[in-house]
Amino acid sequence: MTNREAGVRWLVLVIKLPAEPSKHRVAVWRELRKAGALSLGQGIWAVPDVPVFADGVRRAVELTERAEGQAVTLQASGRGPEDAARFQALFTAARSEEWTEFLADCGKFEEEIAKEIRIAKFTLAELEEEEQSLERLRRWHRDLTARDVFGAPQAAEATERLKQCAAACEDYAERVFNALHQSEGEGV
Repeated sequence: MTNREAGVRWLVLVIKLPAEPSKHRVAVWRELRKAGALSLGQGIWAVPDVPVFADGVRRAVELTERAEGQAVTLQASGRGPEDAARFQALFTAARSEEWTEFLADCGKFEEEIAKEIRIAKFTLAELEEEEQSLERLRRWHRDLTARDVFGAPQAAEATERLKQCAAACEDYAERVFNALHQSEGEGV
């Protein structure tokens, strides 16, 4: 464990919300998941105490208070290096799951581009749809990178796959451009 990892303090959030309406529990749960918080049990969440998590924690506390619930935020650290390592491993495992899902979506994106090329569907509407999908992947990658404070093993592969997705989209855009100009009789 590096000095950076050994010195990490954690924010532990204890959230208590009324049972009804459930929309408040769902809103807080979604905000904490979006922020990358680690669920430790019912109503107990943790994040490394670093600036990238501050807004998500603040929003979750605000949502809790608006729903007339209770939120307690505690600073914590392990009692020893083993505890700190265990917490970090849990957090990194959660990021690894997210990176794995991201990689699967990159595969779906590449398959979709390959299908459009195979069936020669070279339309501006389809290109716009693919560019929106690529932008969604870029935002997701940016958010995951910010939350992945310990560097999950899949992060480097995900960065490379995103570059491949961008290259595939660029290739598809060139094909759409060429197809449109050929159909207009304009030579490129």
